[in-house]
Amino acid sequence: MTAALPDHSLDQIFRSARTFNGWADRPVEDATVREIYDLMKWGPTSANCSPARLVWVRSAYGKATLAGLATEPNKPKILQAPVTVIIGHDLDFAAELPKLLPHAAEVMQQYFAAPGLAEVTAVRNGTLQGAYLIIAARALGLDCGPMSGFDNAGVDRVFFSSTRIQSNFICSIGYGDPTSVFPRNPRLSFEEVGRWA
Repeated sequence: MTAALPDHSLDQIFRSARTFNGWADRPVEDATVREIYDLMKWGPTSANCSPARLVWVRSAYGKATLAGLATEPNKPKILQAPVTVIIGHDLDFAAELPKLLPHAAEVMQQYFAAPGLAEVTAVRNGTLQGAYLIIAARALGLDCGPMSGFDNAGVDRVFFSSTRIQSNFICSIGYGDPTSVFPRNPRLSFEEVGRWA
């Protein structure tokens, strides 16, 4: 049987983790970015479809371009962060199924060819993979600042041109400045969001 993670690990990933708006002047190394991906890729997706596609924005030009497509409050967050990842989803994800689901690729490719099914599957599972990315980054000792508040169509034109990849959300990653977090807001209780059936 697998043991539960200790409380300090659960705190790091969930209970004490915060959304950061400012960042320490400390880089996130290539090897660390790869570690994030190498953890997140193991999270489950429908038929192992893995539709998430990522752009790790860290060059001065990339940051300026992405910040130029963001709302005013989000611009400095992108410019200051060591790296901001664009989490997108590929509407043509089924093309990878021969590699990802070799025992049933053809059947599932036919299934995902039904009108609208690839789109909803890509959004749902790409969003899940974005959440796995946040959990992986936090597990590795990094802080995250997930954001919407940007021009999705503009980001798609600039960062995903000539593809069927669509941006979902962005997430700055680095070592957070503790003075940049807002007071913690409450969450709904178990009873407020769920019921037994």
